[in-house]
Amino acid sequence: MARVFAAALRTLPHRTPNRTRRPALPRLEPATRPRPWFSALGLAAVVLVGAWLGLLIVGNVRAPIGPMNTTMALRPSLTGGTKINVSPLGALTLDSHVAPVRLDVNVDQLDQVRSQALVNHPERLSGLQDEVARDVEHGTLDLAVRSSVAVVSGATALGLAVYRRPRRALAAGSLALALLVASGATAYATWNPKSVLEPKFSGLLSSAPSLVGNARSIVTEFDVYQKELARLVTNVTKLYEVTSTLPAYQPDPSTLRVLHVSDIHLNPASWKIIASLVEQYKVNVIVDSGDTMDHGTAAENGFLDPVRDLGVPYVWVRGNHDSRVTQRYLERMRNVHVLDDGRAVTIAGLRFAGIGDPQFTPDRSAQPGGDAAEQLAGDRLATALRDQRATGTPVDVAIAHEPSAARETDGEVPLVLCGHLHHEGTEMLKYGTRLRMEGSTGGSGLRAVERQYPAPIEASILYFDRGSRRLQAWDAIKLGGLGLTTAEVSRHLPEENLPGATPSPRSPSPSSPTPSPSSP
Repeated sequence: MARVFAAALRTLPHRTPNRTRRPALPRLEPATRPRPWFSALGLAAVVLVGAWLGLLIVGNVRAPIGPMNTTMALRPSLTGGTKINVSPLGALTLDSHVAPVRLDVNVDQLDQVRSQALVNHPERLSGLQDEVARDVEHGTLDLAVRSSVAVVSGATALGLAVYRRPRRALAAGSLALALLVASGATAYATWNPKSVLEPKFSGLLSSAPSLVGNARSIVTEFDVYQKELARLVTNVTKLYEVTSTLPAYQPDPSTLRVLHVSDIHLNPASWKIIASLVEQYKVNVIVDSGDTMDHGTAAENGFLDPVRDLGVPYVWVRGNHDSRVTQRYLERMRNVHVLDDGRAVTIAGLRFAGIGDPQFTPDRSAQPGGDAAEQLAGDRLATALRDQRATGTPVDVAIAHEPSAARETDGEVPLVLCGHLHHEGTEMLKYGTRLRMEGSTGGSGLRAVERQYPAPIEASILYFDRGSRRLQAWDAIKLGGLGLTTAEVSRHLPEENLPGATPSPRSPSPSSPTPSPSSP
């Protein structure tokens, strides 16, 4: 039976499978193969994360700098620069370079023996600058070597963990090293030693004058990274040495200090802040460029009474929120000098002239012809400045509330101060006058709470040479909204006062007047 069945099967036609007729399946190989750009992006992510982890874990160097024990580290950054943390006083930020890495220097503690010897023997400061320069050089070299090892190790280790292939891991380490070298080359190419002349301080307000340093010495002494780093070390040493109170700021006796405030807008906290600045910076004169009030009513006049207790002359011009009632109340105070219609006064060796705002708009309304009124007021002030110069009593500082009025004095005075816009700024006008606009020292007053975050409180310390009566430097001070105790202080130098620079021939000088383009 089985034989019969087998024979029957052999009689059936035999068919072989036809491979060409079977429908072809879609080829999946190209879809599953990783794209080159995706692979490169993944490798770049591994390199960056691994290098960052390496720097974070083992990229620190403990280095003594003078009498200070510090920790130096490189950190990823979009803007670069150098940050010196002086805990708990605050931090100094320097725009030292532009690169994707930032140099962090943390002041951990002072060596008690070395710091005490430095404070007790000030004559040793003469050799401190060389010691600090050597310490910084050695610390930076150690940091460069350790950072190279850190980024290569971190990227290689992460590459091995992700790819599980030694060649890919070594490629990640090599790319990380190349990235660090490129960052170092960029930092070297963009290195700006003058950054120590214009530091930015953030921290306790009372620490700022001592840490930022003296304006006049910064202008006249320009062996930058030796003398300035030595000065910083000395300031930090003195601050840390005093345990109960911070040392008094010792200003250069040849420097005049003017505190510029504006737009207080009935904020009672402003008077305490102004008094603190007067004490910390040993201010000679306060200049208020208006809008001290909010509505200018007689009921608000009592708000002005703390001006009597500030202990220094107070120069004031009327703002658009200040009324004639406000002006008459201030005129009765002995230490207040109200300037209007171009009136000039000499205080502490500086000659000021100013004009009140021609508009009174306490409700923030816009009056027809307001811009023309501001320009006319500026013209009147410029005329008064020319008259003062013709009589041999040139004005050093002009004051107006509105920037549009202040700009009309271009070419007639070296410096003009204003406010009104509630943010600070500096502008060199066409004919050589520097316009310095102050922010709101009252943090926009009661309107500060209308926003999600309170507006900052801003003021400036202006440093003048007592002999030439020219602006040497200024510190822009910004406090947290509603008067927090922390502050940001940025030091700025006029371009013509940088060592090696020559004064602009267009810059008007109080001692040698030049004709104005608007003169007949």
